[in-house]
Amino acid sequence: MRAFCGPFTFPAETPNPRGTAAPEPYGYRGARIRPPRVRVDSAVNARQNPSMSDPLNAPVAQDRLAALRELVSRSDSSPGAPYRVRAELVLAYSADSAPPYSVDSAPPYSVDSAREVNCHVHTIYSFSPYSPTAAAARARAAGLAAVGIMDHDSIAGAGEMREAGRILRLATTAGVELRVSAAGTRLEGRKINSPDSEGVMYVMMHGVPARSVPALRAFLRPLQAARELRERRMVERLNSLLPGYGLAPLDWQNDVRAASCVEEGGTITERHILLAVARTIVEKTGRGEPLAAFLRTTLGIVPPARVVEYLADPGNDFLFFDLLGVLKSSFIEKVFIQPDTEECIPVLRAVRFAEEIGAIPCYAYLGDITDSPTGDKKAERFEDGYLDELMVEAGKLGFRAIAYMPPRNTLEQLRRVQKLCARHGFMEISGVDINSPRQSFNCPELLLPEFSHLIDATWALIAHERLADCEDRYGLFRSDNPLAALPLGERIAAYAEVGRTLDPSDPGPADVHPVVKSWKNRSSGG
Repeated sequence: MRAFCGPFTFPAETPNPRGTAAPEPYGYRGARIRPPRVRVDSAVNARQNPSMSDPLNAPVAQDRLAALRELVSRSDSSPGAPYRVRAELVLAYSADSAPPYSVDSAPPYSVDSAREVNCHVHTIYSFSPYSPTAAAARARAAGLAAVGIMDHDSIAGAGEMREAGRILRLATTAGVELRVSAAGTRLEGRKINSPDSEGVMYVMMHGVPARSVPALRAFLRPLQAARELRERRMVERLNSLLPGYGLAPLDWQNDVRAASCVEEGGTITERHILLAVARTIVEKTGRGEPLAAFLRTTLGIVPPARVVEYLADPGNDFLFFDLLGVLKSSFIEKVFIQPDTEECIPVLRAVRFAEEIGAIPCYAYLGDITDSPTGDKKAERFEDGYLDELMVEAGKLGFRAIAYMPPRNTLEQLRRVQKLCARHGFMEISGVDINSPRQSFNCPELLLPEFSHLIDATWALIAHERLADCEDRYGLFRSDNPLAALPLGERIAAYAEVGRTLDPSDPGPADVHPVVKSWKNRSSGG
């Protein structure tokens, strides 16, 4: 019996991004931006110390949300209290007492003072240390104005994220990320944006209206089943190798499947397998230098210097995630099995389905990698060598948006992507790919002039999701949209204006009547 749905419970970040030293470099490569700071508390994850647990990562979604309501009810009662949540309330705490930490309150929420946003947060429904409830709380504690759930092959956490946002009065958006086949397109056979596969690309469905979630869950179910079969075959292949390294084989059910949320509509990923391998390695070697020596001498892996420091730290609360990153970069290829067409459906099918349910089909730009900020990707070339051609093909395939992550790429790469988006009429969407406790929910790059338009895009995405939930034709890219005749930039501005006025504590379908009235004036030039 697993303790909870998801791998671990970890201490949260402090709400102040300028506190103690951060363990990870931050900012797009080459930029000189002061990094957000992360404090590592003495609390450890629940499996390492059963007396410590995070109620926001409880086994059942309803219990997690109930815990959030209780914690919010203890919040500051000063003016503006409905928007204020003390950061101590989202830190892991002892089950025997009230939260033991005393830290400053997060700033009062408003769309002006809390400008940062993040539309790409993974949760335990794919792989993450955070439930949707915990992710929303950490986003709020970090001072974000909006947060978006983006799980691999799963939309099961969308309702929980939406309800957590309602409790916190935090704007939310929902999407799904999946791998698709480029067969039959001009991208067939190329290394696109998937580190493990050629002819396979990561795409997203952004801004999924709430009423479309059941249809999307049904659409994803056979993909999840195909993925689970492949992951199980990978474990079988892995178990043929582990004894040769002096490691015990994995048990599929107890070591891998039980650490996922597959029974709740989630998916099993390669990271679940590698997490189990990481545990097996540490059980054999212990922490510190013996672990690093095992990687070097037995597995032939030499991690980056900063990761070696993490692995050598006997008090490292994030050890398994650090080790997982190393294995993802340098070991997974030994056992990786390429996904078949049951799992990686044709790209056109995914794009067309996104349009059918009112979501925005989005290509996920990766770019050539020289140094991975999260340590789980090796230096490698991807789509930069033919990016102009890719953008043309993406338009023909029906993509409406391009997603990119400022902390991941150089300024030169990002400026090129922006120019191509403008040339081909793509919406630009951003977020920070959160799936590790070392990552900050903050993205200060979005406050720079080069990227501030991405904040407007997030509010437009939120408005799209809420308005399309009311009626199909209010989707941002619908041909029968009241603003369809306007240039994309003006439509995004109009939607962003609406998004900022929507009440996060009432995340249901938006009242379109005043919106349509204002749009009629805008489109008529009145």
